[in-house]
Amino acid sequence: MALKKSQLYSSLWQSCDELRGGMDASQYKDYVLTLLFMKYVSDRYASKKDAVIEVPAGGSFADMVKLKGDKEIGDKVNKIIGRLAEANDLKGVIDQADFNDEDKLGRGKEMQDRLSKLVAIFDGLDFRANLAEGDDLLGDAYEYLMRHFATDSGKSKGQFYTPAEVSRIMAQVLGIERAARLDQPTVYDPTCGSGSLLIKAADEAATRKLAIYGQEMDVATWGLARMNMILHNQPAADLWRGNTLAAPHFKNKDNSLKTFDFAVANPPFSSKAWSNGWNPVHDEFDRFEYGVPPIKNGDYAFLLHLVKSLKSKGPPALLVARYFAEEQAAIEEAQARADEATQMLEEFVEENTGEEGLLADAADDKGNVTKAGVNARLREIGDDPEFAEEQRTLEMCLKLLETEALAKKAVKTLQEKLDQQVLEKYPKLTVAEIKTLAVDDKWFASIESSMEGEVQRLTQQLTARVRELEERYAQPLAALEREVEAFGRKVEGHLKKMGVMANA
Repeated sequence: MALKKSQLYSSLWQSCDELRGGMDASQYKDYVLTLLFMKYVSDRYASKKDAVIEVPAGGSFADMVKLKGDKEIGDKVNKIIGRLAEANDLKGVIDQADFNDEDKLGRGKEMQDRLSKLVAIFDGLDFRANLAEGDDLLGDAYEYLMRHFATDSGKSKGQFYTPAEVSRIMAQVLGIERAARLDQPTVYDPTCGSGSLLIKAADEAATRKLAIYGQEMDVATWGLARMNMILHNQPAADLWRGNTLAAPHFKNKDNSLKTFDFAVANPPFSSKAWSNGWNPVHDEFDRFEYGVPPIKNGDYAFLLHLVKSLKSKGPPALLVARYFAEEQAAIEEAQARADEATQMLEEFVEENTGEEGLLADAADDKGNVTKAGVNARLREIGDDPEFAEEQRTLEMCLKLLETEALAKKAVKTLQEKLDQQVLEKYPKLTVAEIKTLAVDDKWFASIESSMEGEVQRLTQQLTARVRELEERYAQPLAALEREVEAFGRKVEGHLKKMGVMANA
């Protein structure tokens, strides 16, 4: 039987109660989530080949269960976690919590009893029955705990957790669902915390091809993010530990910043130490070419880093629609001519290929007819009157090939000219124009389109329901009763003829 969320939450908070007294609430997560991770991966992946996580001998939760009541349980639990970490390149990730810390867990019998009870609580959970795909029970529990840890510890909720509702709205505002249209889409969070914002963005993207990148300065929170990605079936996420502003990790070979298709972030609000350890005035990545943010307020520092980390392939359709509508219309007209030329060529080739076709000898091994192949065949047959009909067909094909090539070239030339115009327009945009493009043309238009779509959907649904009711109640009750009465008399008459009923 699959584990219920209520059962899981109850057990997790019971484990938190066991930790009270020796440490701050913000440190519970290091112990509770590590045990949660160990139990989950042991139940799901132990003894399975080619699993996302390898559970080695002596590195499973079952090995922890054997330690209940052991005087050296703290040290031995550390070693079990270390074996799993070493087998999966997770050292420094899942082994952050020290289960042999006497200051936090007590000394001697106190530690022994506390850890034994903790292991027993998790031993009562069974994740084997939960679905392997599409089951986010652990992810939900993880975020549930993170939400409460942030609240109970008195720290900023955004320090290592972004509420799911906020994450989802941010991803939708970005339009990250468009990632499915890209060949190799990427998303980046320079202050990824526990990774919750990246995970929700990936969910909204609805494509397995999305590559996830993130950087987090806090060591423990970075470890939580790595575990979170595994629990959410994103083991390939590339998360790096370090100060994003002082030492950004993701760079190109020429030492410039790597750029991404989408970027999300919930950076530390009004950070006063954002420039510690480096000089933003001489930033080697030119992130502050428009001005250096205030030294005691780092909000714009993170924003400018995000801007520099995005690919320069933004809103162009918006610029074209507002400023270059005539040029776009010319391209579309040229494209229509090119499509027509291509269709005529394809139809002509299809009519004249095959074993008996006049273009058969001009086609290559794959059946394709090219300009080079046609010219080669024309040189081969020369002016021999025996091949006069084939010659005319080849010459017509050559004209169609050249027409198509010229039409495509025209489209390319017009498109290159428009691209250059758009590129030159970007630096000339005023603040007011940018607001119009981003707010009115992009977001408001998208919202309006979505609202219209929803209204149409509801209208169609209501119309279908009205029609259904109309069909159902088209005949009045009195008419139905008369019809039933007539059928009744008819059946009664048949029964009398069969001798089943006596005449009245």
